[in-house]
Amino acid sequence: MEISQHIAAIERDGDLMAAAARQAGLTAVVPSCAPWQVRDLLKHQGYVHRWAASFVGQQLAEPVDDLSETEVLAAGPPDDELLGWFTGGYQALAETLRAADPAVQCWTFMPAPSPLAFWARRQAHETAIHRVDAQLAAGAVTPFPAEFAADGLDELIMGFLGRRQRTVADGQRTLRVVAADANADWLVTVAADGSDVASVEPGSSGAAAADVTVSGPASDLYLLLWNRSSAADGGVSVAGDAGLLKSWPERMQVNWS
Repeated sequence: MEISQHIAAIERDGDLMAAAARQAGLTAVVPSCAPWQVRDLLKHQGYVHRWAASFVGQQLAEPVDDLSETEVLAAGPPDDELLGWFTGGYQALAETLRAADPAVQCWTFMPAPSPLAFWARRQAHETAIHRVDAQLAAGAVTPFPAEFAADGLDELIMGFLGRRQRTVADGQRTLRVVAADANADWLVTVAADGSDVASVEPGSSGAAAADVTVSGPASDLYLLLWNRSSAADGGVSVAGDAGLLKSWPERMQVNWS
């Protein structure tokens, strides 16, 4: 996806998140992030938008001292100003990214074609997943376009999972992820000496012998592997040993350190 598409996604999902927060109310519990309430979700995401914008806008070459989650949730504006503050944050982030020099240099925490491409993509998916959290508090979740969801799967598997070594006690386990509507296919291998990830040619024989294969629409897979739904929710097929998939939430912990 292009940088402009990621910026547009930040605005789209920011709007949807704000609408869901209004519908649910600030005191509604967020089931995917319990015991957080919607107000906590808005404070978290509003802080992250501003934190991310500072790297691009100020061209910061090193990570800055960020607040603890407890400090973030204790701060922020009062309830009657919270939605406006949240909306201003993602709009300002989009403006900062849109106005930035494509060659801007600043700190990032995963490989990307450029720092600007990194921050636009990361914040697009950060906003998207927390938009889901807000919608889960309010009601139904709006599905994602297949291209965007596949891009988020790729960031999760090739980016977050690829940058950290995960292991199993013995032997080797493989997980294949197939998003047919996006013509995308990934293979995750976890062994005693570490993990490996690969994007594979859809339909190739190289990934056919995976211990477990999860397949379905990219949007459903995106929610599943970001731990916002389960295979039992429908839309995703699981073939093979489901034990590796069941352990996914413990194996896949996302952070920027």
